[in-house]
Amino acid sequence: MHQPAPDPGPRVLHVAQPADGGVARVVLDLVRAQLAAGLHVTAACPGGELADGLRQLGADVRTWRASRSPGPGLPGEVRALARLIGEVRPELVHAHSAKAGLAARLAVRGRVPTVFQPHAWSFEAVGGLTATLALRWERWGARWAHRVVCVSEAERRTGLRAAIHAPYAVIPNGIDTHRFSPRPAPAEAAPLVVCVGRLCRQKGQDVLLRAWDDVLATAPRARLVLVGDGPDRAALHQRAHPSVRFTGAVTDPLPWYRAADLVVLPSRWEGMALAPLEALGCGRPVVVTDVDGARESLPPALLHDCLVPPEDPAALAGAVTRLLSDRARCAALGAQGRRHVLAAHDVRHTAARIAAVYRELLGTRPPVPSERREPIHS
Repeated sequence: MHQPAPDPGPRVLHVAQPADGGVARVVLDLVRAQLAAGLHVTAACPGGELADGLRQLGADVRTWRASRSPGPGLPGEVRALARLIGEVRPELVHAHSAKAGLAARLAVRGRVPTVFQPHAWSFEAVGGLTATLALRWERWGARWAHRVVCVSEAERRTGLRAAIHAPYAVIPNGIDTHRFSPRPAPAEAAPLVVCVGRLCRQKGQDVLLRAWDDVLATAPRARLVLVGDGPDRAALHQRAHPSVRFTGAVTDPLPWYRAADLVVLPSRWEGMALAPLEALGCGRPVVVTDVDGARESLPPALLHDCLVPPEDPAALAGAVTRLLSDRARCAALGAQGRRHVLAAHDVRHTAARIAAVYRELLGTRPPVPSERREPIHS
């Protein structure tokens, strides 16, 4: 007897720009889970490490040529994305970060269920007129997002304070807790501090370098490694002490987490940074700045030792030197951080909650059969 073919999973299109760093890791983890669950997943991005990783997973990858920031090429980028959406005919679009969120919402305009995930708000990254325009756009564009997914309650509150009225869901970032797991650090006498992140104003490595002289006054043998690359690399090189090493871009930060005595991320703004979660997953203590998502990413026991005000080199240096001088305390905080990540930030929980959002949106607006669906044009 002929058995009918099982119904295919819904067609989901992820749109991402930037295509590296934390955004890329979030998209890769989501797509991996969605492919395993039977969804038909396509991703549109400019290329880079995200496209390579998605192809290795077996996802359908479409090249969408788009700059990292809005500019005069935006209308053409929106038209190209609209054509791509017309070809893929997704039943749901999930746009990641400000640029992709801008282009995707302009291309779709609410005609397909749309999830927008800011990964930190665009108006926090800029100043002056640019910030005003970004805020106005986020308020206007909210009408074309069926759900705005914030990675922390603090990020959602920032949106509400900015009068961005949208249907929100708060789904904390998660990590692969099997991969980011503890291993004994190499036995070295010199303390090693590691900062993982794009070398840019957001991540605050300039603040860390200003604090580093004070750290060396107490721990003269300490070493600092900045893992990553970005537009501020040359300027940071110029002010760095000889004890500071720059790795450039790396394919995998895991060995650096495991080598560290302490991981530091002195960000100026975030939604919820991945690097502290990855470090805690490896059983390493962290020092982070009190920006959106930081308090929610730490267990209560770490808040006193590991949280400092943003753009405060003296407070940052004090926290780093206190922890470097007490390795037993570092080990205890790292173990508590590992337990917290296992309970609250496993990527499988994150993927399940995203899947629940998808089901809700697709359930309230059933997919149109492909033969009746009209392509979207801008």
